[in-house]
Amino acid sequence: MFSLMSTATMLGAFTALFAIVFQAYLTSNELVRLTVILQHLRDLEVEFPVSSPRVAIGYGSCSDLHVRAIDFLEYNDQIGQALNATEYTFDDITNEEEFLLNFAYYFQRGAAAERFTANRELFMSLVQRAKKSSTIQHHWALGGNAPVIGTRMAIEGADVLLGAKMSSKLKTHLRPEVRLTGSLIEDDDIHLILEYNTGDTWGDLVSPRANRYILHNDHHNPYLSSLEEFNAALVGFEPHLFVVSGLQMMDNYLYPVGVREQLLERVRTQMQTQSRTQTLIHFEMASFVELEFLQLLLRTVLPYSDSIGMNEQELDNLQQVLHTGRISLVADCNPRVAHSLDQARAVFRKLNEDYYLSRSSTGDGASRRPLSRIHLHTLAYQAFIVAKDGRWQHTKQAAAKASLTAHRHVCASTIVNPDAAYLQMDGSFAVSAEPGARRIHFNKRDPVSCWEETLELQQHAPAIVVEICVAPVLICKHAKQTVGAGDNISGAGLVLQI
Repeated sequence: MFSLMSTATMLGAFTALFAIVFQAYLTSNELVRLTVILQHLRDLEVEFPVSSPRVAIGYGSCSDLHVRAIDFLEYNDQIGQALNATEYTFDDITNEEEFLLNFAYYFQRGAAAERFTANRELFMSLVQRAKKSSTIQHHWALGGNAPVIGTRMAIEGADVLLGAKMSSKLKTHLRPEVRLTGSLIEDDDIHLILEYNTGDTWGDLVSPRANRYILHNDHHNPYLSSLEEFNAALVGFEPHLFVVSGLQMMDNYLYPVGVREQLLERVRTQMQTQSRTQTLIHFEMASFVELEFLQLLLRTVLPYSDSIGMNEQELDNLQQVLHTGRISLVADCNPRVAHSLDQARAVFRKLNEDYYLSRSSTGDGASRRPLSRIHLHTLAYQAFIVAKDGRWQHTKQAAAKASLTAHRHVCASTIVNPDAAYLQMDGSFAVSAEPGARRIHFNKRDPVSCWEETLELQQHAPAIVVEICVAPVLICKHAKQTVGAGDNISGAGLVLQI
């Protein structure tokens, strides 16, 4: 009996030791693999230097107040009971209960969200609670799509003209290379940024990935208060790239009748006055929940854009509105490559079909632009669709740069440490969810996969030959910041392509 017990003990110890050694072997192999991928992404990133392009970016700015969501928000059983009864996707947050339920809806899905509240008292009470708590850590940062994209592009070597107004205090956070066109103001709009990490637990809810929920009560940004001064500064600047962003601040805002339409007409005029031969125009999508407003954008902004940047939630929303006329409030937070590419192709086709139809049926066809670029940024990969006959350059290199920027921003580090990263992409991916679609196998020594396709259009429009590139993201294991990731990624991708 003693001999049998000794043998069993030895076998158990050997098995445990083998498991430890085998796990160390796998970890070592994966670290080597990630290091090889990183080196080849870096090689692509620096292959073509940035040659100081002129970039004009609008509109607006804000001061971001960051807190850790699960430390700041108090969970109660009524939230769980209410979520089990129905889904709370309020467009306008009117009270704290709606705020908590709306946050819970997106938190448990790991989906990014940005919501407006007209309740100034509620909003300021939340801000004061975050500022004055002795137990909750918080910090302030420069916010707003335009300043963040502009800052990233300035870091990468662009000459940036920023259409925004901000206080003298907030301006100190702006890089000196970025030229602010708007006048100084007394009080900045504030955005409350609720960050959470993968696996964070809030009551009975667990987040499947790192992301953020943003609440705001803006009063400058919805009126594009910097537009006129920005317009005057554009004279003689002759940008290589014009970026339209921050328009989600107009989503679900309570305007006097006709005011929002007038503001968007002024944006359209500003886009139309840009040189078609010299200036490319990029529109940065965002979290929109109001169908009427998104339909307005489809008439006033998207037809005059060469390029669109968005995440998986925004792509799903845009595709749904274009093809079903309905808003999509939440989508898979970790979509497969095949599904995302199919959605991006559908958007690319539809907007180009509308462009060619407009040329023969409307009076503004000459000033509209065919869509020639889509950049989709997700947690696991970067995907680009770019027209081959267009002016966008170096798509493969831009995909690599966007991928590395994603890790650097989320990890809040200037370096990419393979030990602090992991891959979520499989060893191969299908280029489409259609039956029989070919698969592309991942090559660690050539990590950005690119190929050409011909997209057939309806409405008697000519087919478009495109280059599609997909780059894996070395995902940050311990996210420090997710807000601003999309803006940094978009800016980094754009700077190599103009």
